Amino acid sequence: MRLLYNTIFKILLIPHLFVYMSSKNKKDIDKDIERWAVAKGLKKSKRSLLLYFLTNSPDFRTVFYFRNRGLISHILNIYCRKEKYFRIDVTTKLGGGILTGHPYSTILNANSIGENFYVNHLVTVGEINGKRPTIGNNVSIHTGAIVIGDIVVGNNVNIGAGSVVVKDIPDNATVVGNPARIIKQKEEEM
Repeated sequence: MRLLYNTIFKILLIPHLFVYMSSKNKKDIDKDIERWAVAKGLKKSKRSLLLYFLTNSPDFRTVFYFRNRGLISHILNIYCRKEKYFRIDVTTKLGGGILTGHPYSTILNANSIGENFYVNHLVTVGEINGKRPTIGNNVSIHTGAIVIGDIVVGNNVNIGAGSVVVKDIPDNATVVGNPARIIKQKEEEM
């Protein structure tokens, strides 16, 4: 029965392929697909993977619709719903290769978020007095973390569960706690 449901759902997702093929953000979507495929251990064509993730992951659909904002995405969302408790502010610049870990009640409201970003559930990336964070490449933010204000989170940063980040974080750091403090920092290799 599940196979029949997935087959019917994939047929309904065919318009998404046309959106994907004509997307101005196709390169970022390709990076998302590749990252998800590696995380899930899947090897298929990009189109097959796209249909698979759209079928099985409302959070992937949220990112897909974010990258393809417009009337068509709103119409597609009517029958192929995104994750309603995962929000990405429309002004956030989001690099390719985002991976989510069931981002229930997660809000991403940053100036920019770099490539290969990982986010888990109950995370808030937000503003204070209209000032928002800038997040580098290869950053992971784990369950319940809060990153707010006019701060810069460097590249290759790991933010631990429940951390509250209100100050700049340098490259290659792991931070935990409230307020967040660096517990590990790898020196950049020459």
